[in-house]
Amino acid sequence: MESEKIPLKILMIAPTPFFADRGTHIRILEEALALERRGHKVTIVTYHIGQDIPKELGSDIEVRRIRRLLFWYHKLEAGPDWQKIILDIMLIRKTFFVARTTRPDILHGHLHEGVLIGRMVQLALFWRKMRLVSDFHGSLTKEMISHQYLFGGLLRKVFQYIEYRINRLGDAALASSWSNAKDISEARGSEVKVIPDGARLFSPADASARKELREKYGVPLSAAVALYTGAFVANKGLEILVQAMPLALEGHPDLVFVLAGFPANELDVMMKKYSVNHDRIRIISPLSYFELGDILSLGDIAIDPKQAQVGQASGKMLQYMGASLPVVCFDTENNREYLGTGGIFAAEETPRALADAILLSVSRREEWSRIGSEHYHRAEMFGWGKTGKSLEKIYETLLDKNR
Repeated sequence: MESEKIPLKILMIAPTPFFADRGTHIRILEEALALERRGHKVTIVTYHIGQDIPKELGSDIEVRRIRRLLFWYHKLEAGPDWQKIILDIMLIRKTFFVARTTRPDILHGHLHEGVLIGRMVQLALFWRKMRLVSDFHGSLTKEMISHQYLFGGLLRKVFQYIEYRINRLGDAALASSWSNAKDISEARGSEVKVIPDGARLFSPADASARKELREKYGVPLSAAVALYTGAFVANKGLEILVQAMPLALEGHPDLVFVLAGFPANELDVMMKKYSVNHDRIRIISPLSYFELGDILSLGDIAIDPKQAQVGQASGKMLQYMGASLPVVCFDTENNREYLGTGGIFAAEETPRALADAILLSVSRREEWSRIGSEHYHRAEMFGWGKTGKSLEKIYETLLDKNR
């Protein structure tokens, strides 16, 4: 039996338009909810745009937003934007004000910008002895490269140096993926705790509900459905998937692709670029995180085309596993950590190899149930409740050192 815990006040710094239906925001939200369920008071400071936390979650998490001075800024999707510099400056001011007035025990900085903001506020209010936890969701430089905002040369080296310096900040550092943890550990000269994204566990839809959903989205009941959910942006591997779909569709007459996420306009650009237009491709956009279970029940297999070079973990894979779906992906360290040997791993990071892996998975229809069950049980190892316990332990260790 656990001893009674002293409730902590935690200020999460989210330099992003929280909440939007994508991985970074899901991690922020679910970490906050997990901590709240353990009795802690969580406040999130963020941009002026984004959804509020749904009332049906029954949460008392307070979301404090910057002023709407950039009233024209409405970008919810991932990716760099020069206007974020102004938003982050405003977020520094907001974080300082909230920290000064609410007196948190812990500053929890998400992403590299959030860590840097947290360090500034920690120094400015040094007498409060707040501890800073750095929560790195991936590599700043690699993400900018994957979004094609940064290439080679001097500018890349400048950002690599900035990332290196930020990686060293914080009284404790967390990484969302095993590959990114290595880079941060090297910068800090000490081991970094890996706190992977958590999994939601979904109850399977009964036959009538599944039939109704397939009819709603125009998917034949007999079809083998390959499903992708998440952001429609290049650094999630979408370009490879878009190129792989026609190759896979040629190889199986009953295969249907369902792609659910946002922004639809970016996916449309990719499909036009590669002249992909097929009557066995369904697009669902936008996709609410809180309606994810219904969409997952449409699928027979799931696809995560994220490449190793991005250096991020994949929350969508855990949701696939929590929905008992076989998973097709690339053979990366992070994917192996999640799936063990149970995934269908593409031989290389190419459209042809991904298409072949999808066709292999489709051909193993008699194994879908067994593989899905194995994935579901592995997903139980990555529950958000475990994340809450791990974060609480890190916080308490830091505060004990401070006493």
